[in-house]
Amino acid sequence: MASRVSTFLMFEGKAKEAMTFYVSLFKDASVTSIKRYGPGEPGTEGSVMMASFSLNGQRFMCIDSSVKHAFTFTPATSIFVDCESEAEIDTVAAKLSEGGQVLMPLGEYPFARKFIWLADRYGVSWQLSLTNA
Repeated sequence: MASRVSTFLMFEGKAKEAMTFYVSLFKDASVTSIKRYGPGEPGTEGSVMMASFSLNGQRFMCIDSSVKHAFTFTPATSIFVDCESEAEIDTVAAKLSEGGQVLMPLGEYPFARKFIWLADRYGVSWQLSLTNA
């Protein structure tokens, strides 16, 4: 059996909201599983103990951490998306940047016809690219 590689995202109470938002952005996307904390378990009852979702064939896992940490997401690690069309990059960039922070504005760069780097409203870093090819 081949090893399975996933991206793991740790939220503080917003895992379900973020996962639902991300799945809404892409045609080939779905929530594949969700397990919630129950009564007497270490996390807030009803919050996400473990969930998984898929975006265009890439598997992600997310949780609502029951432990408060002194860290959050960092732009040093990004979700990179090669967009199929100008319409896709424009739409996804607009939605992801709402309430977030643009790190490199949507525009033409030597390495891409269109590119944007941003941190979304949850702090997750994304790089969206429409290449010249």
